[in-house]
This record gives sequence, C-alpha cells and structure tokens, in this order.
Amino acid sequence: MKNGYVVVDSLSIPSDYDSISRVESLVDEVCNRLEVNEDYYGNVLIAVTEAVNNAIQHGNKMQEQLNVDLHVGDKETDFCFSVKDYGHGFDYTNLPDPTSPENIEMENGRGIFLMKSLAEAVEFEDEGRNVNIYFSKS
Repeated sequence: MKNGYVVVDSLSIPSDYDSISRVESLVDEVCNRLEVNEDYYGNVLIAVTEAVNNAIQHGNKMQEQLNVDLHVGDKETDFCFSVKDYGHGFDYTNLPDPTSPENIEMENGRGIFLMKSLAEAVEFEDEGRNVNIYFSKS
C-alpha cells in the first residue's frame, strides 16, 4: 500500500470460497463507514472479491490452512484494499490480453483485467502475492 494510507480495517480468511461472504460484509462496512459514493460500490465489491478469489484459487491453491489477508487503507479522497496470499506468486508483468481474439473464449484470465478496469489503480507487490486496489471515494 502506498504511503499516506491509514489502515482502518483488516480481515483474515481461510482459502475457502465460503469465506467470500465475510469479504462482502467487509466491503459493505467499509463503503458505508468511509461514505463512498454509492455509484462506486459495485466496482469495489467486484474488484475486491475477484482479488480474493484469485488469492484463494491461484495463490493459495485452495489450501484452507493458508489464509488470505485483507487490509483497508484510508486517505482523504481515496481508499485501498490490500489482498495478500501465501502462494508462490506469479509474473504479473506478463499477462495475456483477455480481449485478444485468441483469448476471447478462454474461461479464465479476466480477473486482473477486470480489477484494473474497475479501480483507479492496481499494483502488485511481493512477486504478485499482494495486490493493492485503489478507489476514489467520490
């Protein structure tokens, strides 16, 4: 997470899709508490749950003993969700374009593209094990 953000909430869940409801509740609480423009709520919910799904499936390989950690950073005009897994990481600098003709019918590979489309900014740290997703409040 970039400098200047104050961590205002956190959550740690097992790598289990049943835990996604806890993530959705966290997004609800954070958006309400930070008075995020309601027009942005759907973008935040989709981008954050996509990051958590990726962490569960691709990062932690569905190993329930490995957690997915979330931290919420707040700043005056924007906020950030940080999602960390404990897998091996990945090469986030060399991702196939899901909109290119050869990839258009693939079932996977759209998550990061989707996150980048819905958020103000997306950055990766720790060899891809940590993703920070930035949103504007208004």
